[in-house]
Amino acid sequence: MSFVVTFEIRRALVEDKPDIKGILLSTFTHTWKPQLNERGLAKAAHFEQRVDDYLDQYCSHIFVAAEGGKTIRMVHWFGDFVAALHVSQEAQGRGVGSALLCYAENEIRQAHDKVRLETDTFNTQSRAFYKKHGFEEIKQYPDEEWDSGLTTILLRKRLS
Repeated sequence: MSFVVTFEIRRALVEDKPDIKGILLSTFTHTWKPQLNERGLAKAAHFEQRVDDYLDQYCSHIFVAAEGGKTIRMVHWFGDFVAALHVSQEAQGRGVGSALLCYAENEIRQAHDKVRLETDTFNTQSRAFYKKHGFEEIKQYPDEEWDSGLTTILLRKRLS
């Protein structure tokens, strides 16, 4: 038996903040936090407040994929740079992330000939996802946000 899952891509609403916050906190807890050393964990002590501040500042610039009234994925970009692309644990592997990335690329394409984003070397899942979508790794540099000896990768995809 097969079924089609439908979702809506739209600009985030203030009412989406709790779901977006949940996605960001889950991503941090499961992906980033295990990679941090003592210095990074100290910087992360106020992460929830950082998320609240981020959402207060950028909520109207975030796009979400919503299914059944619940936000399951979010993307935020400015210019040609995708600043955030996150998925809820339960929505992974269903094509929602690919659809939202494609949506962002189409919007970015209207003013730019490339799209850029960052991930870290330890995040093999995101690296594979972006490679599958045509991104190339073009530069590596120290990840200074967490002060944990991590390495950030800048990726780029040319848009035609």
